[in-house]
Amino acid sequence: MALVPPSALWFPQRPSSLDFSFSPSNASIFVASRIGFGAVKKRERKSFFFRVTVCSAAPVVFHNLDADDFRHPLDKQNTLILRVIPGLNDLGKAILGSVTEQIMLLENIGTSVLVSENQLSSLHQLMLEAAQILNVEAPDLYIRQSPVPNAYTLAISGKKPFVVVHTSLVELLTRKELQAVLAHELGHLKCDHGVWLTFANILTLGAYSVPGLGSLIARSLEEQLLRWLRAAELTCDRAALLVAQDPKVVISVLMKLAGGSPSLADDLNVDAFLEQARSYEKASSSPLGWYIRNAQTQQLSHPLPVLRAREIDEWSRSLEYRNLLKSALQMNAIQKE
Repeated sequence: MALVPPSALWFPQRPSSLDFSFSPSNASIFVASRIGFGAVKKRERKSFFFRVTVCSAAPVVFHNLDADDFRHPLDKQNTLILRVIPGLNDLGKAILGSVTEQIMLLENIGTSVLVSENQLSSLHQLMLEAAQILNVEAPDLYIRQSPVPNAYTLAISGKKPFVVVHTSLVELLTRKELQAVLAHELGHLKCDHGVWLTFANILTLGAYSVPGLGSLIARSLEEQLLRWLRAAELTCDRAALLVAQDPKVVISVLMKLAGGSPSLADDLNVDAFLEQARSYEKASSSPLGWYIRNAQTQQLSHPLPVLRAREIDEWSRSLEYRNLLKSALQMNAIQKE
């Protein structure tokens, strides 16, 4: 299994941000970032009660699903570009050696609660169901106490991959939305985003240095890695939709992380957020708007939330998505016979 570092799978992050910390001088080496779409204020910690149940309606299962069946075109395009860069994989593996992997592993499993049939079993069932729908092996799932909504995936060489979800994220989302987040994480494993995700998270954030690396990794390469990472996030949003099977669920997650809170959740409107996304698209369609938009997104690790909402809304209406559902429904019918 390729090495997948913790990643900010929902947060548009600038490389200069301090949300990623990866320094040998730290007591613990831990790469992670917040899920959110702007500054996230820390709230007082509360008691969290996990009352998550699986949806009663039987979802469509994609028995023969391949990663390329839902991979975003920009992901495919930028992956091809990265593949022609000589030595990229080897350099990534050199940066994250076995010692770093072990520290990252122990840091996470030592400070979290492992979800299982006997521990937060309803969350365990959500993960199993999402993995079954995407035709991927279910990783371990950990719940970690934190006031910052976040979720990330780790795949340590030779060990079972695992997903970590923060308690504040569980508090913020409904059960369907939480499963969509789990599906997004599974998307990274399904697509084997691996070493390039490591590069994008570490090198472009300037959080780790290797002698001579500055001359090897030019600004153009950093921009290309960020461009690939933004495209990879669009792919994983599609994985979330394949599991949720309702675009409003995925868009609601993006909206809540952009400007939601438990107390505001009932008043948030997905349709209004989509209209906001269309307004942004219109405003950025002029030459000046296009320039500002590019400048705004060029150094982000994730697409803007309104752009992600628009993308998932459009894909949910596409022939590609409908054909995937149609094929899966036919296969499910055959399986039941």
